[in-house]
Parts: sequence; C-alpha cells; structure tokens
Amino acid sequence: MCEHTHIPVSRRTRFPGGGELPQCYIHTHDPFVALSFAAATTSKIRLGTGICLIAQRDPIATAKVIASLDMLSGGRFSFGIGGGWNVDEMENHGTQYDQRFKIVKERVLAMKQLWTQKEAEFHGDFVDFDPAWSYPKPVQTPHPPVLLGGHTDYTLKRVVDYCDGWLPFGFNFDPKAERERLAKFAEPAGRDPASISISLFGLPPDPAKIAQNREGGTDEVLLAVPDKNRDEILKHLDELAPLLG
Repeated sequence: MCEHTHIPVSRRTRFPGGGELPQCYIHTHDPFVALSFAAATTSKIRLGTGICLIAQRDPIATAKVIASLDMLSGGRFSFGIGGGWNVDEMENHGTQYDQRFKIVKERVLAMKQLWTQKEAEFHGDFVDFDPAWSYPKPVQTPHPPVLLGGHTDYTLKRVVDYCDGWLPFGFNFDPKAERERLAKFAEPAGRDPASISISLFGLPPDPAKIAQNREGGTDEVLLAVPDKNRDEILKHLDELAPLLG
C-alpha cells in the first residue's frame, strides 16, 4: 500500500517516472486505514506499506498504529519505508529534502525502541523523548520487518545500517548480481547477507522473471495491481494467482 498525504498543486517537483503525474498518486487512501480493512477481511495474506513516508510522520503515533495493526492482524505486517521524492509535499510537513534520510533513520530507531522496550526512550537530533510506555507491542518479534525502498548504493548502506530487508523495484533486476552487491555492503558491516531479505516491488507478471528471482535468492515478489474498479481488479488478481502458486 503506497502513501501520499497530499499532492501540492504547484507541481514544483517533477514526477520521477517522467511526464504527467498519474491520477492514482492524487487519489491514495491512508495506508493504515486501508490495510486495517484488508486485515479484517483476510487471514493469511501479508499486509505491507510500499512505501510509507516516515519523514512525513510522527514516529510515536506511527509506532502505535503499526503495533496495533500487527497485533490485530496476527503478525502479518511488513513495514516498507522510503525517503520520498516530492520536495514540496515533505516541506509542507516541515521536512527538508536534504535531511529526509537522517530523519528516517532516527524515526525508525525510535520506533524500534517503542516496539521492543517496556520503558522506551530516544534522544536524537530529530526525535527526542524520555522513558515512556507504548502498548500494544507487535506480535512479530522483535518487531515487524523494516524494508527500505530504493536501488542506489546509498540505499544498500542504509538497509545494512538499520533495516531488516531491501525493497527494490522489479524492473531490470538481476537477482544474483544484486544479492552479490548487497553482500558487499553487509559483510564489512558485520551483517550476514542472508539475514537481509529482498522483496521485489512491482515485478511484471512474467513467469520467467518470477522463476529467475525464485532461483536467484529473492525472498518475495510483489506484483502490481492496476488502478481500476473492483471488478477489473478482481479479474486481474485471478489472472495473477496461477503465477504465484
């Protein structure tokens, strides 16, 4: 489930995909409200954000929402995060573009404290709170997996530094080569590359590509769902089901 709190009419920030901004970016639901509906009507599927814009969210309130969703869904939530690309959108939240990843890191670390500690506290440049109780705690231990989106070397350094997994785009992704690239950053930092998951975002529904990623060490693939009406989406999901087994 993606996230944009709003889209400034100024459109000062160009759409990274080129051309006009697709209407679906303007019409997004709040991810946690939408995922709560999905959690209430399902029992097995994983629920996740792809991506949640942490630099635009209060970490204490977001930690509570995630812990509640994870508990009420029986531990099915994956926390896909990113820094965001829309400069004027994040500025409306009081976040400066060049500081966004410093803010993301502190907020993730602070949320981990709130999820795992009986009396959590955090003191940083952007997040600062004294010992506090925060309940419920997530079902998953130590907490829901934190997956960072992106594809650059900077992304991989951040994944190794404070995340549990990597959430790259699926287009032109070579799973074996990218596993090796991830290992080059993980091993010097003392992390086992095998302990860092890879969840491929937006992979085209191609059986050959799905098989390639399964054999190449990708942990999961996430296929895109079109921005269409209910009947069209259900038909599309039926077409995807045989590909995923």
